[in-house]
Amino acid sequence: PACRLCIMRKLPSVLARTLTSGTTGSPVLLDMSEVRNKLRDIVGASANWRDHVQAMQERKALHTLLAKCQEDLPPRRMKDSYLEVILPLGSQPEIREKYLNVHNSVRFGRILEDLDSLGVLICYTHTKQEMQPKSPLSIVTALVDKINLCKKIIYPDCDIKFTGNVSWVGKTSMEVTMHMLQLHDGVYSPVLDATFVMVARDPENKRPAFVNPLVPESPEEKEIFKQGELNKLRRIDFSTASLLKMAPTAEERNIVHDIFLNTLDTKTVSFRSRKLPPHSVWMEDTKLKGLQICHPQERNIFNRIFGGFLMRKAFELGWATACSYGGSRPFIVSVDDIMFQKPVEIGSLLLLSAQVCYTEKNYIQIRVHSEVYDANTREHHTTNIFHFTFVSENEVPRVVPNTYG
Repeated sequence: PACRLCIMRKLPSVLARTLTSGTTGSPVLLDMSEVRNKLRDIVGASANWRDHVQAMQERKALHTLLAKCQEDLPPRRMKDSYLEVILPLGSQPEIREKYLNVHNSVRFGRILEDLDSLGVLICYTHTKQEMQPKSPLSIVTALVDKINLCKKIIYPDCDIKFTGNVSWVGKTSMEVTMHMLQLHDGVYSPVLDATFVMVARDPENKRPAFVNPLVPESPEEKEIFKQGELNKLRRIDFSTASLLKMAPTAEERNIVHDIFLNTLDTKTVSFRSRKLPPHSVWMEDTKLKGLQICHPQERNIFNRIFGGFLMRKAFELGWATACSYGGSRPFIVSVDDIMFQKPVEIGSLLLLSAQVCYTEKNYIQIRVHSEVYDANTREHHTTNIFHFTFVSENEVPRVVPNTYG
């Protein structure tokens, strides 16, 4: 399905032409290190950890630059936030090592980090105040809505290009649509499409802050904006239908009961006595766990742990879980619904727990639960839940839940 998506979706290339026409010349191509340097400049973040407290104190003075309401901010067009960024893996081999995995292809976890940084810069470009070099806004990743891949392998010796722009805006949130392409035989061909949701907060990252409204111009842009609105409504519906809030539907109840009947031990006919069907694995036996100490090196521009780093670590544990479950190399197909529920402070202990939660033929769905442990209070808090879909080279055993949870 991801492959079909990339072939069918001609809209990004049409939009890219629309967004770059009307600009003077070609857009300036940044590279990834320039993206991160620009973000530091926009926020006024210090490159030295020892200066971070002072840098954050200085941001407090930017409160006066915040808009009192959205109507006070000038509207922006999609082309105003459009950026193209190059990852020169082919033309600059010295940066290749950081992106290389053991299979001689690109580490997808590194791509997640780059998408996160680019998404934030796109939002700062949308909200830029002409006369003000530093932004009063703290823009953070709230949600990775979806990443669909249409290539199994990302080559480590060909240049990569990222493009993206703000595609929908609420009062304090922005949807960013990004595309990744890789150079083959002189042509950039699609690799993935990504949709992130970013939220704007005040300079101290404590309260929501207003962002510039977005005005779609062409029919293509209006269609994209409308899709952004539908995405928001879908997310609201999805959160209200959570099993933690609502009873399962009739269809869901039947599925659960069928699983129960299929795993019932017919000799004892007891609720407690369960039998694993052939070519199956109990879900509880598919878990892998990991621990990270959150060092200053992994901080973002607001001196919390960088969301891209969390995604990379969760992806790598998810990949390892899919690899050990399927017994062969898994390939990432899709990333869904990564919700950033709580920031991760420097010095926290980050506990990651991955498990297979669904299988079908060659496909493996992995859920990674991330929580922080505060050694002082001895409390655990969920920070993220990640969903990764992999495809394995061989058909995989069926995963079977043992408990209602």
